[in-house]
Amino acid sequence: MATETPTLESLQAALQTQQATFEMHQAMNVEVFYWWCTAIMMMIHAGFLAYEMGASRSKNALAAGIKNILALAVIIPTFYLFGWWIYNAFPNGFVPIDAAAALPWSQSMGPDAQDMGTGIFWAAFALFGATTGSILSGAVIERIRVSAFLILTVFLGSAIWILAGAWGWHPDGWLLTDLGYHDVGASGVVHAVAGFFTLGVLINLGARKGKFINGVAQTIAPHSLPMTLIGLMMIIFGFFGFLGGCIIFNGGETGWTTIYNTPTNLSAFAFNTLMGFAGGVIGCYIATRDPFWTMSGGLVGIISVAAGLDLYSPSLAFIIAVVMGVAAVQFAKFLEKMGIDDAVGAVAVHGFTGVVAVALVGVFAGGTPNVNGAPDITFVGQATAAVIMGLLGFIPGYGISFALKKLNMLRVPEACEDIGIDEVEILAKPYPEANVPATADSDVPNKLAGQPHDGLSPQGA
Repeated sequence: MATETPTLESLQAALQTQQATFEMHQAMNVEVFYWWCTAIMMMIHAGFLAYEMGASRSKNALAAGIKNILALAVIIPTFYLFGWWIYNAFPNGFVPIDAAAALPWSQSMGPDAQDMGTGIFWAAFALFGATTGSILSGAVIERIRVSAFLILTVFLGSAIWILAGAWGWHPDGWLLTDLGYHDVGASGVVHAVAGFFTLGVLINLGARKGKFINGVAQTIAPHSLPMTLIGLMMIIFGFFGFLGGCIIFNGGETGWTTIYNTPTNLSAFAFNTLMGFAGGVIGCYIATRDPFWTMSGGLVGIISVAAGLDLYSPSLAFIIAVVMGVAAVQFAKFLEKMGIDDAVGAVAVHGFTGVVAVALVGVFAGGTPNVNGAPDITFVGQATAAVIMGLLGFIPGYGISFALKKLNMLRVPEACEDIGIDEVEILAKPYPEANVPATADSDVPNKLAGQPHDGLSPQGA
């Protein structure tokens, strides 16, 4: 039986079919990678929830937890409505450019079989925004109104940080094109901005009752330090998704690049993420011997090297992280001496560390070339951008919280603080049966039944 002899045209058609199949699978691989990065990032928020509930006294534990759940619930839709548009519209500063494709009613902002990128990148950025809300959440536990926190977190998570992202991460962002800004792991655009936004809020919010007696800072112990340590380790786990979302998975021959289109790979991220984690833990342990700060040192270490993950040698990353672990503790002590009650050290761990991390790239990687005509990395450029990131967070954080304070909307009343926010705003107790026999009438209202019940009958019967 004779076989048909291939022609040049048939071979070209087969090659084109194979090329189209390959490109489709490459696009699907990109989607899969960021899908799982986003899923792993959800662990950050589970970790923050456990971490902050444990760090609170038991009378405020559920309020701390519900803030983290609601932060996700309010940032995701608001980031869809205007956050993604801000990123695409404001790379040049405060004057927007055309970004119609990022508006919520555009075709790309919904199911589109031809667009295999917008949804997953939007999702990853929305989770970055939710992380900024969680950074704020821990610092303000035990005295902020839940409603005030949600207002603040929408501004921070869906507007302020993503404006920083437009300036420092967008391919046309002016910090990159004018200053050569380098911040591959979001030390500045996420952590510095959120940390200094938090500082602005704390100044207006004030300290927890009993934190300072005659000007001397008192220890307000967590009700569950083990829960806090477990939560912090869950955050570290989630950071691998966070940092994965900061690298660009390209199709074709390009391979991995940073968000600035410079070549890198996950191996570089793996070396320096783990060395940063280890160094930060050691630095904070040396500085405090405290379990809470030792575990927080893992965050300090990763954030301290995140801006230069693609550039540092692992040994340098370890040294930076150890030193920053010690320095972050000293900055936290300084804030406390200034009368700032940061319940979990968020300003030191995220704000101070993030700003210094950005500047350190200029110290240790100054002269490194960028691509696409952007200036080389310089210390002056990095230090200038670090200050901008801090101010971009602090000014709106202070301004919005000051307005809420004047409207008497920022802080819970003193009586509420005394008995616990859970009792007033959440109407629930974390451990209601701890000292009460199971047959006793519950003092927690049944929200479903809407009527009293006796202690021996099923609720609502």
